[in-house]
Amino acid sequence: MVKIRLKRMGMKKKPFYRLVVTDSRSPRDGRFIEEIGYYNPVSDPVEMKIDDERAKYWIGVGAQPTDTVRALLKKGGVL
Repeated sequence: MVKIRLKRMGMKKKPFYRLVVTDSRSPRDGRFIEEIGYYNPVSDPVEMKIDDERAKYWIGVGAQPTDTVRALLKKGGVL
């Protein structure tokens, strides 16, 4: 099953996330199919960039976003 989920980056206590399309069996920070955006909750204001076209494509072909990613996609206006 293909999922859209967050990949954690950044230093300790300063998380930075990338939105990636990946196989659900691969580890959280492991191999991925495609990177479709990023999310930085630490910055003020919060930074978020999502490639709407690619996100819609992957959801269209059956990729399941995690609950957190679903909320970010709604906030970004993709869903």
